[in-house]
Amino acid sequence: MIYKQNLETDIIEYLAKTLSIDFRDAMEKYYSSKLARQIESGENGIDNLDYKNLAEDLIENEL
Repeated sequence: MIYKQNLETDIIEYLAKTLSIDFRDAMEKYYSSKLARQIESGENGIDNLDYKNLAEDLIENEL
C-alpha cells in the first residue's frame, strides 16, 4: 500500500512538473484517469512499472 501511495505521488509530481501545472491540478488529472484505476486494482502488475513511463503514457494517451 505504501508503495502504491509513493508511486501515485511520484506520478502526480512528475505531471505537475512536466505540464507546468499546480500539484492540485495534477492530482485531479491523475485521479480521474484510467491509469489511477489500473494502479488501484493492480491490473497486469502495472503498479510495478516506472513512474516516469506511467506518467508519460498518461500524458500521451489520456490528456
